[in-house]
Amino acid sequence: MEPAVTLKDRWASGDETLGAWLTSRDPLVAEATGRSGFDYVCVDMQHGTAEIGDLLTLVQAIELGGSIPVARVSWNDPAMLGRALDSGCHGVIVPMVNSAEQARSVVTACRYAPLGSRSWGPITAGQRHDDYRTWADRSIAVIPMIETAEALANLDEILAVPGIDAAYVGPADLAISLGLGPTGNDGVPAFDNALSTIVAACRHHGVLPGIHSDGSTAVLRRSQGFQMITVATDVVAMRTGLAASLHAASGH
Repeated sequence: MEPAVTLKDRWASGDETLGAWLTSRDPLVAEATGRSGFDYVCVDMQHGTAEIGDLLTLVQAIELGGSIPVARVSWNDPAMLGRALDSGCHGVIVPMVNSAEQARSVVTACRYAPLGSRSWGPITAGQRHDDYRTWADRSIAVIPMIETAEALANLDEILAVPGIDAAYVGPADLAISLGLGPTGNDGVPAFDNALSTIVAACRHHGVLPGIHSDGSTAVLRRSQGFQMITVATDVVAMRTGLAASLHAASGH
C-alpha cells in the first residue's frame, strides 16, 4: 500500500520538509525519532554506526513511527544504492558528488530502465506498494551532496543532470573545502556566498535545496532558501536532553 504523500509530493507543492538524522543503529531510537513528527528520518551509513544489514530494521522502525525513511549511503556505489532502495528507503543522499559524471552515476543506479540501470529485486520495498516500479520511478528522491569547492565549480553541470530531485549541502565539508573550519562560518563571505550560489542554482534547475543543520540554525537556513532541512541528530538530542534533565534535577 502506497503512503498518501511522499517527499517529492511535498516538494512539488512547495512545502518545507524538516528531518532528523540517525547515527545509531538502534531500532528503538529509530521508531522514537519517527514518532517525533519529523517529515523524514535519515539513516547515516557514512559517519553513523549502521551498516547495510541494519537498514531494513531501521526503515521498518521509521515507518512504524510514521515518518519517511531516507538513507545517506557511505559512497557513490551502485550496489549500495540499490540495496538501500530495495530495503525500502524513499530517498538516498549520496556524499561527495563533484561532477556531472558522478551525478549521472547516482541517477543511473537509482532508476530502472530505460531511465537507469537499477536491478530489479525489491524484496522488501516491493511489498509496500501495489506497483513498486511505477511508484519508484515517480517517488524515489535522488539527492546528491554538494560539499566541496570542486562541486561548486561544477554546480550547474551537476544540477542539470536529469533525474536529480534535490541537492543536499554538507556545510562542514563544504567549509573545510573552502579553507575554513567545520563550524561557525555563518557571516563569513566565502561560506555565505557558497550557500547563496547553491540555492540560486537549485532554483534555476528546478532542484530542491537541502542542507544539514540543527534546530537553532534552521531559521537562518530557511531564510536563505533551503527547503529540506535536517534539524536534529539522535545522539546530540539524547545528550542534550539527558544533560538538561540532570541540570534540572540538581537544582543548578
